[in-house]
Amino acid sequence: MKVRRYGHIHQLSFYAPVLPINVQLIEHELGLVLIDTALKRNASDILAYIEELDKPLLAILLTHAHGDHVGGVDAIKAEHPLAELFISRRDARLLSGDRSLDEDEQNKIRGSLPTIHSTPDTLLDPGERLFGLQVLAASGHTPGSIAFYDEANRVLLAGDAFQSQGGAAVAGDVRPLFPLPGLATWNRSIAVESAERLIDLSPLLTFVGHGPPLKGTHRLYLALKRAQRKQARKFIR
Repeated sequence: MKVRRYGHIHQLSFYAPVLPINVQLIEHELGLVLIDTALKRNASDILAYIEELDKPLLAILLTHAHGDHVGGVDAIKAEHPLAELFISRRDARLLSGDRSLDEDEQNKIRGSLPTIHSTPDTLLDPGERLFGLQVLAASGHTPGSIAFYDEANRVLLAGDAFQSQGGAAVAGDVRPLFPLPGLATWNRSIAVESAERLIDLSPLLTFVGHGPPLKGTHRLYLALKRAQRKQARKFIR
């Protein structure tokens, strides 16, 4: 595990051979807020770092229900039972093994979707605020993907709405050097729409689930234009 600090945000990076993964720990005035939990095998390192910081874990916020983001939930909750677990209302169904689609959802849900034993304490809807963060709709990678935005510091915690590993990309835009997030994306058209709304926030720093943080919006904008061109070619055919 490698740790980098960006002010009050600690990024914990795990370098598996095929799947490099990030989670973020945010220092709140009352304790710590964890964004995603990586894989089950990463939980012990996350717990050790939380213990090192010597502050209570207040909450676990999940951007979506894929296994590389929720795998450590049960182990972390076991050690911190008072930490509240949050996920979007839509993706909460995936945590319980329900892969059924809503009437307006056409595509098959992709990627690893493990069933976890922990029950979310709160189901989130876009527009809510908690721990100084605004909950944003970021559908596309999964039906209920969400992002979190620190408006005061203009910091975006985007989950897999974007990646920077293998090149900056919008969810669903398969990059040859790191194709897994693209291949595991549920709806590429919706992912592009979500990316456009997130970029409109003009974040100064964007944390992603895979790869280093992205500064400013230039690379995000280029990634969006690339994804839009690919979508346009798809519809022309």
